[in-house]
Amino acid sequence: MSGPEIITMGCRLNIAESEAIRDMAAGQDDLIVVNSCAVTAEAVRQTGQAIRRARRDRPDARILVTGCAAQTEPQTFAAMAEVDAVIGNREKMEPASFLPAPERVKVADIMAVRDTAPHMASAFADHARAFLEVQNGCDHRCTFCIIPYGRGNSRSVPAGAVVDKARELVDAGYREIVLTGVDVTSYGPDLPGRPSLGLLVERLLKHVPDLPRLRLSSIDSVEIDERLFDLIVHEPRMMPHLHLSLQAGDDLILKRMKRRHSRADAIRIVERLKGIRPDISIGADIIAGFPTEDEAMFENSLALVEDCDIVHGHIFPYSPRAGTPAARMPQVDRTTIKARAARLRAACAERREAWLRALIGTTQSILVERSGLTGHAENFAPARFMTAQTPSSIVRATITGLEKGVLLAQEAAR
Repeated sequence: MSGPEIITMGCRLNIAESEAIRDMAAGQDDLIVVNSCAVTAEAVRQTGQAIRRARRDRPDARILVTGCAAQTEPQTFAAMAEVDAVIGNREKMEPASFLPAPERVKVADIMAVRDTAPHMASAFADHARAFLEVQNGCDHRCTFCIIPYGRGNSRSVPAGAVVDKARELVDAGYREIVLTGVDVTSYGPDLPGRPSLGLLVERLLKHVPDLPRLRLSSIDSVEIDERLFDLIVHEPRMMPHLHLSLQAGDDLILKRMKRRHSRADAIRIVERLKGIRPDISIGADIIAGFPTEDEAMFENSLALVEDCDIVHGHIFPYSPRAGTPAARMPQVDRTTIKARAARLRAACAERREAWLRALIGTTQSILVERSGLTGHAENFAPARFMTAQTPSSIVRATITGLEKGVLLAQEAAR
């Protein structure tokens, strides 16, 4: 085995940071790093499962746990016999943290962090797409969310560093870059001149002309300003795929979540986007069974799948996170939460199936993954080729069918 084994839980931001960890811990073949997620209680439970499985598979390895769950619940993981060390989200950006040390728990106050570690602008995943971290932390306090306590306050990577890293990634052969962060659309207020995400995207596209595809990770719809909106709908190098942090489709639940948009706001932004660029595909996070949610409130969230044409649905059954206001609200029983999550997933799956079937017979530009056989279209529809293609190439292909949720693609005649 060459280098550390990295086990990544959770979001694209963690994927990006795991690659930075791989570089920082290079040469430590006996090391397993578990980069944890704390977004739900289930994510924390799965992190524990991954740790125990790693210990069974490699009993002699040194296991280090980091990430959001390690930041918010360090003692939980320190108490596990399988764990050798626990480090926080700030410490995981310091190479020395991965060396053997007598200190078993090293987790600083993430709220005291005011800068963005230089590694954050240099992380990418070993795929055809590169994940470029431009922002970390969050200044909002949604009542259900523990993540600000795992990531700290919002802070941004200076645009010059982002552009330099993007050029480096393009020179290394990456054809698509995904801008990631905890709250990407809040990019910029902490930097000189208070630049917006739209300004960063504009600068990136201008100064990295050889980058063919730019994609955004999950964004807050209420923070899409006119500059960013215009780029999304008019710039062909911006991929027609947005993942929106919607969370619910009922106004009272949104208010109790302390979200900053209404149901009408969510529907309006999707209608505006699709009115100009109809091929945009919409993804969304939706929470099932938030405290106080009754059947009528749930039906409003269920209807949002159709109202916002959600074809990339991420459904989260609500789970209380200690220390959050929502954990103190009247809870929905677990059986009801599970049933509502299943109904939401079924609605998303039905809409996704119809969307994918409608793409049969169309021509799509597909970025080929490392395998040479799979890839994603600009709208993030997954595709599989009948014959191997050149990895990391962008292939114009005719969609000939659909099999198990994956488009079947045939290279188009030139």
